[in-house]
Amino acid sequence: MTVTHSELVSLDRIRYAAERIRGVAVRTPLLPWDDGVWLKPESLQPVGAFKMRGAYFRLSTLTDAERAAGVITYSSGNHAQAVARAARLLGIHAVIIMPEDAPALKVDRVRADGA
Repeated sequence: MTVTHSELVSLDRIRYAAERIRGVAVRTPLLPWDDGVWLKPESLQPVGAFKMRGAYFRLSTLTDAERAAGVITYSSGNHAQAVARAARLLGIHAVIIMPEDAPALKVDRVRADGA
């Protein structure tokens, strides 16, 4: 699949998103690992995954009416935790649907964030 320039996210949009998540998402370092390989430890994010970046950004851009309606999502883990945390931080009601076999730790963390 070829991606054209018009399909790419603009630098302005990236800067806009970075500003919206500043103070919420951790600015994770790049760590040298092996010959020319670098690691970005997104496990250092508040919910242990990069999902926090996208969840907080998206919820932070909701209109007042959308915030009042709340959000709902389905996830067995990291996305669930990210939406729950972002919703709590932004004062948005969140319903998270998780499968019965979701890890208990992740269910507990979602509940701890009020979803």
